[in-house]
Amino acid sequence: IATGCVMVHSFALSLARSEAEVDNPIWRQIYTQAFPSLQAMVSVRADGWAQRGGIDRVLTLASGKTLLVDEKVRQKDYGDVLLEYWSDEGRRTLGWVAKDLACDFIAYALLPTAKCYLLPFQQLRYAWKKNGREWVSKYQRIEADNGTYKTISVGIPVDVLFGALRDAMTIKWTATGA
Repeated sequence: IATGCVMVHSFALSLARSEAEVDNPIWRQIYTQAFPSLQAMVSVRADGWAQRGGIDRVLTLASGKTLLVDEKVRQKDYGDVLLEYWSDEGRRTLGWVAKDLACDFIAYALLPTAKCYLLPFQQLRYAWKKNGREWVSKYQRIEADNGTYKTISVGIPVDVLFGALRDAMTIKWTATGA
């Protein structure tokens, strides 16, 4: 982990790569394995409320339950998960991890290792709210130069993120007597 380092990448190039992966057959493999009763999967391509709400794909299970998924693709496994906290740093527009999106999961696919982390979005947001400040000061800052604005993310080591997710899924309360 390169603490305090800044890495810059091209947003346009990253977006083009991601859009090229929409029809990749890995998605059917991932979702069939994760949700054995998967009946249908539909890609959401058009810009609109769904895309802006973090919905790239709608999955339908045999029960009729629908799951909404935001898909992220990385071309290299750095041993971390990149969390975007500023979509536009200059305008202070929140990134996807800091926004209230409509998705149920973030599907975070690492192409070279054929691995996908299926991250429950609400728990991920809770983990971010609880730990984000510390993570930003401790882990590598990644800047995406988008020409007229800059997107800022931080790379959280997988074990750190999964520990925070475990904590976010464990709810404690004050006992009031039985």
